[in-house]
Amino acid sequence: MAAVSVALGAATDPAAVVFASRAADEDWFCFEQPERGRAALATLGCATRLEAVGSKRFEAVANLWNDLARNARSDSPSGLAGGGPVVVGGFAFADDGGSAPHWAGFEPASLVLPEVSISRRGDEVSMTLSTVVAADDDPQQVAERMAARAGALEQRPLPLLDPDPSHSSRVVGTMPPEHYEEAVAHAVDRIRAGGLEKVVLAREVQIHSAQPFSAPAIFGVLREAFSGCHVFAVGRGDQTLIAASPELLVRREGMRAATLALAGSTRRSADPAVDSHLGEQLLRSVKDREEQEIVVRRIVQTLKPLSVWVTAPEEPVIAKMANIQHLATPIRAQLREQIGAIELAGALHPTPAVGGEPHDVAAPLIPALEGLDRGWYAGPVGWTDLNGDGEFCVALRCALLGGNVARCYAGVGVVSGSDPAAELAETEVKLAALLPVLAS
Repeated sequence: MAAVSVALGAATDPAAVVFASRAADEDWFCFEQPERGRAALATLGCATRLEAVGSKRFEAVANLWNDLARNARSDSPSGLAGGGPVVVGGFAFADDGGSAPHWAGFEPASLVLPEVSISRRGDEVSMTLSTVVAADDDPQQVAERMAARAGALEQRPLPLLDPDPSHSSRVVGTMPPEHYEEAVAHAVDRIRAGGLEKVVLAREVQIHSAQPFSAPAIFGVLREAFSGCHVFAVGRGDQTLIAASPELLVRREGMRAATLALAGSTRRSADPAVDSHLGEQLLRSVKDREEQEIVVRRIVQTLKPLSVWVTAPEEPVIAKMANIQHLATPIRAQLREQIGAIELAGALHPTPAVGGEPHDVAAPLIPALEGLDRGWYAGPVGWTDLNGDGEFCVALRCALLGGNVARCYAGVGVVSGSDPAAELAETEVKLAALLPVLAS
């Protein structure tokens, strides 16, 4: 691998460059958290692909990246998070997930070394051009090819959504609501029978539009409306996975690791007094506190053998998003040894926030009760660099866009005190992050 980095102007919008410059069927990736120092990473093209399947998929792609990074020839990276050569992409929820036709291109483990990556933090912006070369490649030709790629880049404002489309969209559930309530009831019975504390069950809702969905326009709306979330879009072929996820799976910076346990949720209100009351009810909810404690306990247990210390507050806080509020517990760790972001993501995934506890018991129940292929929904999506630093969020509040069809996903944690009708209503609140944008 050969890579070169250059500084760009503060006015550069990484996502706007990628959306304006991408070719048809070209891999692309945008990953932002605007409230966190305007953090953004956007990439274009594929110099090489790292993929794997099965129970060792995280380890396999980590080894592929480590081998590539070990032999890399790169100028000094900028020091900016996401600066220098990176690989970007994600992982399916299940070891062999994404086999349904609509998940084509989204392999169970799939990271891409992009030809172009643009990173921003605050007013600092840098661009890295990467390529994979063979011993007999001509250095001059390689340099000219990279320069031509950079020279073809352009930046245009993201397009706007049509505020008054001429044709309305049609929203249909893949399964009827009654099926979901029955699945929750079966899960509650299984939990009360013993041997299972929690299982997360998801729904899929499809939006059929008269016009193809515009990923750039949707991305622009999401990053404005959900600036505290991880807003991302992953383009593979003619499909795009797009999301505004509230949940950080892991962030690795040197020997420090951070994650966020997120479980239990309620709606927001435009009335500040009502909104505050809803948050207080959530904090006092026995059912939601039980769900949250299960997630925190598992994450801490997973990190302890890898760390000198792990710290987590005794009480959760309320994390408020645009349309929903959650119980949240930030967890931090000082790592014992060099373990990269990919390996950390593999150790933590899936947390009980998206899987179940114990996972071995919950895992076979999830597809049986849901009746769908989650693909990358609830899997880790993010990036890592040459040093093993990086960031992966959980693919929640997401939709898979393909032509005129968008598939939206939302799930809830089922515990012994769960009520099927209430859990169905909670999925509606979570789906409301994307449905108004997609079903206009």
